[in-house]
Amino acid sequence: MIALFIFLVALSLLLLGVPVAFAFGGVAIFFAFLIPELGMDVFNVLPFRIYGIMSNTTLMAVPLFIMMGLILEKSGMAERLLITMSSAFRGIRGGLGVSVVVVGAILAASTGVVSASVVMMSVIALPLMLKAGYDSSLASGTIASSGTLGQIIPPSIILIILGDVMNVSVGELFIAALIPGLVLVGLYITYIFIRAYINPKVAPALPTQEKLSFKELFGAIVPPILLMVSVLGTIFAGLASPTESAAFGVVGGLLLSLFNKTLNKEMFLYSLYETMKLSGMIFMILIGATAFSLVFNELGGSDIVLEFFSEDIGDVWIFIAVAMFAIFILGFFIDFIEISFIIVPILIPVMQAFGIDPLWFAILIAMNLQASFLTPPFGLSLFFLKGAAKESVTTLQIYKGVTPFILLQLLALTLVVIFPDLVFAFF
Repeated sequence: MIALFIFLVALSLLLLGVPVAFAFGGVAIFFAFLIPELGMDVFNVLPFRIYGIMSNTTLMAVPLFIMMGLILEKSGMAERLLITMSSAFRGIRGGLGVSVVVVGAILAASTGVVSASVVMMSVIALPLMLKAGYDSSLASGTIASSGTLGQIIPPSIILIILGDVMNVSVGELFIAALIPGLVLVGLYITYIFIRAYINPKVAPALPTQEKLSFKELFGAIVPPILLMVSVLGTIFAGLASPTESAAFGVVGGLLLSLFNKTLNKEMFLYSLYETMKLSGMIFMILIGATAFSLVFNELGGSDIVLEFFSEDIGDVWIFIAVAMFAIFILGFFIDFIEISFIIVPILIPVMQAFGIDPLWFAILIAMNLQASFLTPPFGLSLFFLKGAAKESVTTLQIYKGVTPFILLQLLALTLVVIFPDLVFAFF
């Protein structure tokens, strides 16, 4: 029970605003020093764990994909793509909202970085939607939810982290996530069309204009799709590992930036600095989580969780329901990275005891964590959107707008639970 108490202390510190790495790492050191049965000797293996983390070839893909997303953020690709897609949907009620979803999916498959996608869409799409007469809540919800598609559509940072934590092939995770990601995109588009059909005032059609030339369409749509196909295609075909494809994606992003004449020293240094900051944050959290797990497991915390689910409950579906509910609730308060490094390792032994397919379970977790980006009050996408939108929309309008999309995400999660073949369609 001491292990569970320590876990609750760490969560309490998170709610008080203590940085994640220091909350979990600090709690581990404090209780290891305080409890005689543990002592500081429990950390003797920590340097070897940290070395293993830093030399992990799978995790090397994380900073590379982050850098690729940041380069594309500054290349102007997203702006050209959105304007082109919105022009293609002119004359259709809800067409601009649908184009935002489609662009969000393309950006997700090109970058995998949620923060970059949400900020770009907020700066570019929100003024367009509000000017076109879109309801502020619907516009906010569409942009925030479309930006978070990078959580489930590969190449996703969370899929890479889950692959490492759960010891599952990242390439197989990418393949498994394709259909669930497309299902979610389909649900978003269907919802926007239904809202526009029921109440045309919330999503009016844009006035028609001259058709775009083939050159304009080709220049805006083909380059990001080529990058997406080259990065994911080499992984799916088994020609390259996720890390190698991520490195190729960085080169492709630089070439796209050169093609758009936006490649310069300032942009390149920005991408490097932001990549270092984001990657440093992720790996610091991982080190703090590793220190915490050493203390938690030494006190028998994982054994308590395993015994509770496998012996006291003994039902696989109750375990799945409780695990998904816990991750969803925790997503209100803590980030997906902390959940991946702290909560998921606790669930893995129970998953193995029940014989649950780790690939399917990882996709369920990824889809659940995607909802955590939208859930008030601490959903990161909401912060990104509000920060970029400034006074264009209120916080209440954002909360109201994302609620239907959170329900759609839960519906998609339920569909994957009921129909596991959605995950294994390409195997």
